[in-house]
Amino acid sequence: MTGWRRLITPRPCRLLTSTVAAGALLTTGCGVVPGLPGGSGDTVTVMTWAPDTPGAAVNMAGMPAMARTYARWINDRGGIDGHELRVLTCNEADSPTGASKCARQAVAEDVVAVVGSYSRHGRAVLAPLEAAGIPYIGGYGASADEFTSYLSYPVNGGQSALLAGNGEQLAADCDRVSLVRPDSLVGDGMPGLVDMSLTRADRPASFDIVAPEEATSYDSQAAEALKEAGDGCVTAVLGKGTETFFDSFRRLEPENSGVRISSVLGSVGQPLIDRTGGRNSPFEGAYVTGWYPESGDARWKPMRQVIRKYAFGDNRIDPDDTGVQTTWIAYTVLRTVIEALDQETITAGGVSVSLNRGTEVDTGGLTPVLRWRFQDTVGSAAYPRIVNGRVTFQVVRGGRLVADRKGFVDVTETLVDARIRG
Repeated sequence: MTGWRRLITPRPCRLLTSTVAAGALLTTGCGVVPGLPGGSGDTVTVMTWAPDTPGAAVNMAGMPAMARTYARWINDRGGIDGHELRVLTCNEADSPTGASKCARQAVAEDVVAVVGSYSRHGRAVLAPLEAAGIPYIGGYGASADEFTSYLSYPVNGGQSALLAGNGEQLAADCDRVSLVRPDSLVGDGMPGLVDMSLTRADRPASFDIVAPEEATSYDSQAAEALKEAGDGCVTAVLGKGTETFFDSFRRLEPENSGVRISSVLGSVGQPLIDRTGGRNSPFEGAYVTGWYPESGDARWKPMRQVIRKYAFGDNRIDPDDTGVQTTWIAYTVLRTVIEALDQETITAGGVSVSLNRGTEVDTGGLTPVLRWRFQDTVGSAAYPRIVNGRVTFQVVRGGRLVADRKGFVDVTETLVDARIRG
């Protein structure tokens, strides 16, 4: 179901939909948060969208829920530089039609930005935003268009950075690597990024194994990956299908096998590890490449405190989820820009100009300091909007994702030099 929700509005609500009974304010009638006492600035209206359909192949309900939580928190503190934050949310439904509908609604509502959102259908959402001059801040990185559109301001390097980082992480310990990836246009670009990092470390290129994204079994691909990896590593980047692949792999893997398994955040994360047994999970010992510090890092404490106070009992919001974390960072960008503008009226054009002129965003160490001037981009024709080419190396120990290497690892050079396999 596609729809949009108002969190903060001084006007009657035209349409409200919800699929989660978490807080009467958000699920009945036209959820309204009282205006700010003594607020001096105009209300700032933004939108956050994501697929929000329980049981679907892609369900990122935590992202719009985190956006609404952020609004409750910041408005309780007096808003952003005196501006009440009004958040609209939209179910993107993981479809081009749903994505386009959300973008058109954002234009119709004259939002100043789309913030912390998820869509695999980048052209469907970015074309309407570009026509209206609306910036797209901190998308999840699920589409290539986020890294080419002049109105996109990504906070991470997307899946490309994860793959480049995954190759570098595996190169330290793996003589051979089997890469299991989708049989799709996006999947076709994956081996080139992994292999660039492997060959830089004098490792052979990965053995490329294509697989359907949402199969019920991966026995044949698992057997092939195990055979080709030898005593090396098997890495799988299949989104939701990654769990199913490693179920098949574990059934075939000989006892006491020396093979290490690996993936990237978005395909494997703390919620999946918890759901599959924690310290008894089949992912115990796995290498995982991420964008941000591990979820137990102290730098996430402010976000966790906000969730605990303003979204208590809302099971859509998991602070360990990368989508929730990305939304928090994206709203940090929005807040910094509005405070830097220091104006009574905030417009989409003003937000874009501020970002383009080099407003610096300190995310509290969750990313490097972010800035989107031309000279801050990675300088790649394939990824012209990436300004953060850093990743983190993590490993599953005792059922938790923990740091495999301290700090960020810069894969910018790989992103610039990688050649996608034809």
